[in-house]
Amino acid sequence: MRRSAVVAASGALALSALAVSPADADSGSGDTQVLKVVVNNGKAVVLGATGTKTFTLSITASDNSGIKDAFGWVYHGSFDNPDGHAGPGSDTPMSCSPDPRSESTSICTTDITVGPLTPHTNATAGTWHVWTSVDANDFDYVDKDSAGTFLMKRAAKLTADASPEPVAKGKVITVKGALTRANWDNGTNGGYVGKPAQLQFRKAGTTTYTTVTTVTSGIGGALKATAKATVDGYWRWSFAGSSTTGSATSPADFVDVTGG
Repeated sequence: MRRSAVVAASGALALSALAVSPADADSGSGDTQVLKVVVNNGKAVVLGATGTKTFTLSITASDNSGIKDAFGWVYHGSFDNPDGHAGPGSDTPMSCSPDPRSESTSICTTDITVGPLTPHTNATAGTWHVWTSVDANDFDYVDKDSAGTFLMKRAAKLTADASPEPVAKGKVITVKGALTRANWDNGTNGGYVGKPAQLQFRKAGTTTYTTVTTVTSGIGGALKATAKATVDGYWRWSFAGSSTTGSATSPADFVDVTGG
């Protein structure tokens, strides 16, 4: 078993629940199976330019004799030559508890704390893998270099500024903003160029935003659009995200429409 092949470090990722067939095992003995791997409750882990984030790695495994222990961590690149990895120490087992629905099945968990700069670079945003090794009480075991794939994303931010404020009914307002994202290479936020962002409006007294137009971000992530002012309401920018970058919504800017 290769528990020491990947060492602990800092990183970031996201993983949705997935099922793994025993035929996918890279090595093993007996009937030990990895049934499911879940990271951060199936939600994306989006990491900013600074600070850290802690998420939970959960591995569900089974064996007719019951599960003794499990080990798991995450990595980017290839298993034999990862360019980013994170997890507990190589000899630190996960915490395993029997599944109340099945005596042969256990759910094993561990918390992983990650940061953007150690050892990550912008190039490591995107697809990552979960490695796991599980031991059974009867000495059966299973090792998987990649129990599944997942996405690690850079955090995005948006701003919004509508003017003039207030504005006469029927006049044109201009809504500016900027789309930026975390730069893991230097610990700052930089402009995200050439990406679509939606200008959205919510009438005062309502709860639903509607999309007015879509604009592509320019130099420095700059955004700009115009619209006719008809009623009081809130203006904001929204970005859906990408395979390497999380979604973002700006704070809303309220515009008072006068006259009419």
